[in-house]
Amino acid sequence: MAIHELFAYLRVKNAGRAVEFYKQAFGASELFRLVEPDGRIGHVELKFGDAIVMLSDEYPEMDCYAPDPDGGNGFLIHLHVDDADAMIAAAVEAGARLVRPAQDHFYGERSGTVRDPFGHDWMLGHSIEEVEPDEMQRRYTALMEGEGSS
Repeated sequence: MAIHELFAYLRVKNAGRAVEFYKQAFGASELFRLVEPDGRIGHVELKFGDAIVMLSDEYPEMDCYAPDPDGGNGFLIHLHVDDADAMIAAAVEAGARLVRPAQDHFYGERSGTVRDPFGHDWMLGHSIEEVEPDEMQRRYTALMEGEGSS
């Protein structure tokens, strides 16, 4: 048994609007979609750089619900980009809510978090330095002991 790929699959309210948001905010491109006769979107595949994210409208009759756009959920998508600050600004301009502004972190990345209008959190980051695991642990320990910044 081998795993070949892993895809994020998002459930949203108003998948058509979500597709347009992801195109505008993150530069995603649509590969294809499946639409029911009543207009409900059963499946969309979007390309984010080399990665594919799938999404659909929610299906309450199948116990498939979108998250509350105003509440948190236990899921975060991390996009590694060329310029986190620019991508965060584009996402906010497109309608995302800033959750955490971009800042430099102990693990060698500059990143921040936005919540899209459909309730999904996106961490947008870019590398600022290569940090070996031992050094990352040292920095993390110092941070948790109150000796450093994030």
